[in-house]
Amino acid sequence: MSQLLKRRFFEQIKVMFGAEPSKPTAIAPAAQAMHFYKKGNRDLIAEKLHARAHAEHKNSWRNRRWATLIVANLLFTFSFFLDIQILEGALTASRFVGFHLIDLNSALQVMLAHKHIINNLLIGTGTVLVLWVLLGGRTFCSWVCPYHLLAEWAEKIHLHLAKKRLLTDQTIDRRLRTFFWIIFALLALATGYTVFEAISPTGIVSRALIYGPGLALLWVLALLVFEVFFSRRAWCRYACPIGLTYGVVGIISPVRIKYKLAECFHEGDCRKVCLVPHVLDTVIKGRAVETEVPLGPDCTRCGLCVDTCPTGSLSFEIKGLSKLG
Repeated sequence: MSQLLKRRFFEQIKVMFGAEPSKPTAIAPAAQAMHFYKKGNRDLIAEKLHARAHAEHKNSWRNRRWATLIVANLLFTFSFFLDIQILEGALTASRFVGFHLIDLNSALQVMLAHKHIINNLLIGTGTVLVLWVLLGGRTFCSWVCPYHLLAEWAEKIHLHLAKKRLLTDQTIDRRLRTFFWIIFALLALATGYTVFEAISPTGIVSRALIYGPGLALLWVLALLVFEVFFSRRAWCRYACPIGLTYGVVGIISPVRIKYKLAECFHEGDCRKVCLVPHVLDTVIKGRAVETEVPLGPDCTRCGLCVDTCPTGSLSFEIKGLSKLG
């Protein structure tokens, strides 16, 4: 990895914790040449318009992700109702054919609340930690979390209303998510209770799917209404400590999305569909520090940008191996 990419990598980590993306102070000569070539090039403008007009939007990654998310959550439900003991418990804590699996953020909350490490908790946490390091931390958010799917559907309603100019999207300071992470950790430490688990829409929806709905779903409904009429994806973008925890785990993940400058026309469609558009600041004209730049650890690997890009300048890859189709 070049020094520029290393510097860029650490900047991406700061952005994950709430810092605003900034323009690079240094750009590699090869990338500079591409930026200069693209600046004001009328042929490229015509090519961009042609690419957007003839792009084939397949939703391939979205469909795979939705199928994986639905199957993973329904497996909990079927295991409970059929009593087949394949996947017992809920997303926060479970056993898969006897192996303990503990959500990393939940495990942290429990350890802080109880102020000591429980053996089964340690085993379950270690298993999940290895899994999400390999798959990319925030992949959990878009490929497994049931609230993410509900928020994605709510976002479609929000965008429809915004298109009709019935509302505007309100942004919130992204540093608030780090603030909430610290607050909930301190509350667990001070009270001896996992306070966050009581309001976590991920846990609430997961338990509702397995054991049946309860009054806690009213809180989830309130969040969705807020996201439809005020700020799209507000919980995931600005509040959820789980996303930050898995983002930290994903820092060293080999699974990532890579951006290729040469193939990009900077039409911006990818940023419009992205849950966390700050990770795509490198696609803005003049921002890429190298000709190829991996996206930061706050990327959820949802694949929406890959599906949307008309030129294929964004793609999944396993670091050191190959591109994923």
